[in-house]
Amino acid sequence: MKYQIVIAGIGGQGAVFLVKVLSIASALANQKCLGTENHGMSQRGGSVSCYVKIGDFYAPAIDEGQADLLIALEGNEALRNIQYLSKDRGVIVMNAPKNFPKVDFETHSIDAFKKAKAKEFPIDALNVYMLGVTLALDTHFPFTCKEIEEAITAMNAKVAEKNIAVLHQGMNDAKAVK
Repeated sequence: MKYQIVIAGIGGQGAVFLVKVLSIASALANQKCLGTENHGMSQRGGSVSCYVKIGDFYAPAIDEGQADLLIALEGNEALRNIQYLSKDRGVIVMNAPKNFPKVDFETHSIDAFKKAKAKEFPIDALNVYMLGVTLALDTHFPFTCKEIEEAITAMNAKVAEKNIAVLHQGMNDAKAVK
């Protein structure tokens, strides 16, 4: 299996954390994985694009038109990174209001900022929430919920319970709006 993921956000949203979670999930599933990140600014608030390749690849960067999935932690970052998606199979899962501009890809959007502001989950767990949304909506996502839960626990057991609860909330909210 080969699968390429772009994770786009702004500094401080946890895009790099998601790369680490997916890398650990790959190891737990005995799959090869390459990951890297590209910071627009090396501080909180600048654009961050991360790349994760699952399967037999030799370089971590993703070429334009090759990604299977774009997880956008912020809507504008989806537009900034849309060129990486494959025209044939690209899927976007993004944190954006429903009135976001239409694009020529299978697109799933949920207003995670609104839910976090309503105190439905902590804003610092928005990345994990969006990973839960992705698990529920991308039928080709290469990991199971159990593999992601184990990876989250391996990352930081102290906050794993909280993060896993937010992961499940993202999954449940996504299924409710599907």
